[in-house]
Amino acid sequence: MSKSILLIGSNGQVGKELQQILTSHSNVISVARPTVDLSQPDTLRKVIRSKQPQIIINAAAYTAVDKAESETELATAINATAPLILAEESQKLRAFLIHISTDYVFDGNGCSPYQETDATNPLSVYGKTKLAGEEAIRETCAHHLILRTAWVYGNFGKSNFVKTMLRLGGERQELRVVADQIGSPTWAQDIAAVIAQIIPQLTPEISGTYHYTNSGVASWYDFAVAIFEEAQQLGFPLKVQSIIPITTAEYPIPARRPAYSVLACGKTSALLGTYPPHWRQRLRQMLQDWGLGIGKTLP
Repeated sequence: MSKSILLIGSNGQVGKELQQILTSHSNVISVARPTVDLSQPDTLRKVIRSKQPQIIINAAAYTAVDKAESETELATAINATAPLILAEESQKLRAFLIHISTDYVFDGNGCSPYQETDATNPLSVYGKTKLAGEEAIRETCAHHLILRTAWVYGNFGKSNFVKTMLRLGGERQELRVVADQIGSPTWAQDIAAVIAQIIPQLTPEISGTYHYTNSGVASWYDFAVAIFEEAQQLGFPLKVQSIIPITTAEYPIPARRPAYSVLACGKTSALLGTYPPHWRQRLRQMLQDWGLGIGKTLP
């Protein structure tokens, strides 16, 4: 008999993918706003206590990185306080808590892939609130798995880098994209698939923090170039003719980003016995899937 799973944030990029993957073979209860509001602790406690799940997956977060600089209270409520409540309720139920976190807990001053044990030093309100959520879970819930990921894009959700680039590429002939931030673009479907593979292996012994991204590295500029190359081959309507690499300093935004946020995924690979697919391959697959779904009309 499959364990009951409470999936929080089922309308997000990763949440939607999880819902599709898990529903076919598990007892999944999917909740999202307005049913549960992570900024309202009482609604969160109420839904957990009424459902009594054996596994809780938190795929929800406040992810508006720049907005968080001026909405610190809301970002803290969703990214720090809500995970604490999830941890408290999981501990009471003896449930296993799976929580998705971010590369933004690091400062990006490194030059080799970050291990799970490396020192954290977030630069932004978003990163600080996500780290606070991680710490609350570690201190409160014995059976937990924190999965850090990075540069997430997908077929679902209102906006992500791929969808934004395609929209702008359909409107403009020239785009300027930051070339001095390095990371690993990661398809939301792969994150969901990894979580689905981990679930049957959940035991107290594997509790802890893990990293997962697609393999390979790129700058945002590299990522944009690849998006347009792949989209062009698939027949997406594009106007863009040139993509100009710029520095972070040339594109001032409220929140500081890590310059280097590549995550080492060896711990997750060892657990699952598989190696993450390359980001370029998965980008191609995402665009193929999405193009079929939308008839290659841009968002």
